[in-house]
Amino acid sequence: MTELRSVPQQQSSFTDIARDLWSYLTERGAAINYEFVDMHIEVPRETGPQAPRATWRLNGTLRITTAEGAGAA
Repeated sequence: MTELRSVPQQQSSFTDIARDLWSYLTERGAAINYEFVDMHIEVPRETGPQAPRATWRLNGTLRITTAEGAGAA
């Protein structure tokens, strides 16, 4: 059974929460799966409402796996 730890009540930034969650999941060798069904994302090349955009289409599963010692290169 998973042990739940008490977390002190304090204000944290989203970055702090994400880092703590990543650390927690890494200790357990967790994987997060996202499933997309015909999802379209428009990625602007520049800023502004009329900027040209590339359209990315996601249809399938994206798996994010944590690993001990993995970091930015």
